[in-house]
Amino acid sequence: MAAFIIEGGHPLSGTITPQGAKNEALEVICATLLTSEEVEIDNIPDIRDVNNLILLLKDIGVKVVKLGPNKYSFKADDLNLDYLESDEFVKKCSSLRGSVLMIGPLLARFHKAIIAKPGGDKIGRRRLDTHFLGFKYLGAKFRHIDDRNVYEIGARHLRGCYMLLDEASVTGTANIVMAAVMAEGTTTIYNAACEPYIQQLCKMLNAMGAKITGIASNLLVIEGVERLSGTRHKVLPDMIEVGSFIGMAAMVGDGIRIKDVSVPNLGIIPDAFRRLGVQIDIEGDDLIIPHQRHYVIDSFIDGTIMTLSDAPWPGLTPDLLSVLIVVATQARGSVLFHQKMFESRLFFVDKLIDMGAQIILCDPHRAVVVGHDHQLTLRGGRMASPDIRAGIALLIAAMSANGKSRIDNIEQIDRGYENIEERLNSLGAKIERV
Repeated sequence: MAAFIIEGGHPLSGTITPQGAKNEALEVICATLLTSEEVEIDNIPDIRDVNNLILLLKDIGVKVVKLGPNKYSFKADDLNLDYLESDEFVKKCSSLRGSVLMIGPLLARFHKAIIAKPGGDKIGRRRLDTHFLGFKYLGAKFRHIDDRNVYEIGARHLRGCYMLLDEASVTGTANIVMAAVMAEGTTTIYNAACEPYIQQLCKMLNAMGAKITGIASNLLVIEGVERLSGTRHKVLPDMIEVGSFIGMAAMVGDGIRIKDVSVPNLGIIPDAFRRLGVQIDIEGDDLIIPHQRHYVIDSFIDGTIMTLSDAPWPGLTPDLLSVLIVVATQARGSVLFHQKMFESRLFFVDKLIDMGAQIILCDPHRAVVVGHDHQLTLRGGRMASPDIRAGIALLIAAMSANGKSRIDNIEQIDRGYENIEERLNSLGAKIERV
């Protein structure tokens, strides 16, 4: 297993450009299974989770051609349907959470799918009920095969209907939309997720011939079509990476420009950092984060302590709470973080406490951070990355710390961040992969 050795205390300066969005890439790559025609996708990030999904598509017979840096074409005109039922395929799916997004397209086009319980971050239970309930509404039947620990899903005909999702699941919404675009009749999905990446998926599907209205709202109406055609699509910048770079710039930056961020699709993210006192300037489609000598946490209008909590879009994404917690350790003031959507994502703060951060972990969902205001610098240490987002948060903490730090299990970071040490070293960081 690989590790990062980080020498803290080196200020970062210069310009950095975010990669393509991981979550959108996983969705639109799986959507290529809906047509036998060629689909070109640009700005695909070169990261572990996406690369493994591309390899999985190759295994089932999708013709994949790399057209250039971060640009691929996909043609699913001759799939090996027998391989889709093999133990080898099931085993590969079990190690890749993004594989769950193959169910909807396979069900829509081939009327059956077999998939294992997918892997991914160890951040608490991430149930698939929303996916399966949506498929059930459309007329699919599914069963769990105990001896293989797989789900078998089938439907001779998918039929549109009205459904109210039990939660605004992003992957659940994406999966159900991809199944519904070729169902008979009209499907209405209420309480749908409406993140920019879901919007991008729906726009791509419409370019392929789907009929989806209500895009950007939580009420999607899908009129089923018989077939979809090829198209070209470009993936948005990754808003989570943009937020990670804002956090780095606040903690150890000496003036950083984050280029081509797609400002309208960042939602509340810049304001969340501003509530911690971080100065962010917007110039065109770039963010400029000047050197932050001090940043002071806001309080609410009535003077009570600031609380930051995650929520479905357009609320604050849970993927950035880890970074915001690290940034708060050097702010002036106190803030309560409330992680509502996952029950194990705050456990990484023990590592920050070991580094000298003043954090009270109230329970698995809440933590109070008392900022140091740069009066007390974090100290280096040895730690391991439990998931993608905690991993990048620990990397930011290590870059700001006194002395050297070691982060093990950086394969988790590689799942979501493209060549991260090379890109940060070009700004002045001292990170070595060993």
